[in-house]
Amino acid sequence: MEDTICAISTAIGVGAISIIRISGDNAIKIINDIFSNKIQEEETHVIKYGYIKDNEEIIDEVLLMVMRAPKTYTKEDVIEINCHGGINTTNKMLELLLKKGCRLAEPGEFTKRAFLNGRISLLESEAVGELIAAKTDSQRKLSLNQLGGNLSHKINNLREQILSLMANIEVNIDYPEYTDNLVVTENLLKEKLVSITRELENLVEGTKYGKIVSNGINVAIIGKPNVGKSSILNHLLDEQKAIVTDIAGTTRDLVEGVISLNGIEIKLIDTAGIRETTDLVEKIGVEKSFELIKSADVVILVVDGSKCLDQDDYTILQQAKGANIIVFVNKNDQKTIVDITGLNNIVFGNTIEPNGLDLLKSKLIEMFSINEINKDLTYLSNARQIDLVNKANDSLKNANYSLNNGIPIDMIETDLKACFDYLGQIIGDTYEQAVIDRLFRDFCVGK
Repeated sequence: MEDTICAISTAIGVGAISIIRISGDNAIKIINDIFSNKIQEEETHVIKYGYIKDNEEIIDEVLLMVMRAPKTYTKEDVIEINCHGGINTTNKMLELLLKKGCRLAEPGEFTKRAFLNGRISLLESEAVGELIAAKTDSQRKLSLNQLGGNLSHKINNLREQILSLMANIEVNIDYPEYTDNLVVTENLLKEKLVSITRELENLVEGTKYGKIVSNGINVAIIGKPNVGKSSILNHLLDEQKAIVTDIAGTTRDLVEGVISLNGIEIKLIDTAGIRETTDLVEKIGVEKSFELIKSADVVILVVDGSKCLDQDDYTILQQAKGANIIVFVNKNDQKTIVDITGLNNIVFGNTIEPNGLDLLKSKLIEMFSINEINKDLTYLSNARQIDLVNKANDSLKNANYSLNNGIPIDMIETDLKACFDYLGQIIGDTYEQAVIDRLFRDFCVGK
């Protein structure tokens, strides 16, 4: 934290502009040593024009943004050099800064300093990395909501309520002679825990939506050979991703593609046609298809509506038992004779008509409440956050159980403190250094 750090914040390559970012106590001193236009003591949040020089050699003509602490991204003095793009110019600029006393920033170190200096919470820090990596509009909005502090505010509010309860319990432990107060406290606990439990359960419930927004939905398209699986994949992707022929067993390995459905990333996987076969390569493909059924979020079982179900179809249905299934009856542009009595989540369509797969998309939207997800987009979303909020909820359940079963009040306080600490770890109020180091190492260097 005492070092002045620097890094290239833009992608390396040919471009109009590159940005080099510097943060630390010596940022302005180092820049004054190499910039043709001196930065005055009172200047902050200004852009200055001039040249970066190494002694008398001009390195580049630049625009230099000056931001003095504490109103900066890291709460330290920050300089951003806007130089001409290009690998040589950018690297030369970085070499000069390192020579003058800067240290090359580690991945995510600027955001790490923003967190350690108290500018943003750990939850908001994670949102920065997720915003950069966002592939869909919903991921972008989710990250912005987290970065805006909405979730941090909710968690802080919950912790304040829990802290108030713990203080109330402490009074009763320290002053047990006031028996009237103990009765009042238990009633107060029951009343307050109802409200806290409801708010915490809403956070837990939202994680299933946050996970969908963050990770997308894995969709496995399965069925016998020649029922139209590859055609469905190609039409949904609007490209010829999978080879389509009349020859059974054309698809022998997994073919994948990604689409965005109402802002949610849908990861489509076309599988090998499932049937009894003696072909070794095709057999491996069939085994992969069976494995994918167990790991996919939803399975689209494709059947040929113009034919009756056979033994291969029943084998697939048996393998898919317990999975999240949509049965897509293909080729409804022909006479439908297939008997699908007893099956649920049935969609009829085809790959011939322009709107032949619209009902399938609608079923996915309905099954995962995608329209509902997009109404809020204020959810905990990554594995660390979800694990901690579930642990906090379990601790609160234990507190409720203890209260309702006459367990000593100091045991209730233990569970409340565990809940308080788990929520604190989400926003970084308490943390382990190893967790912090692991979290920021996945960031890009200039952020």
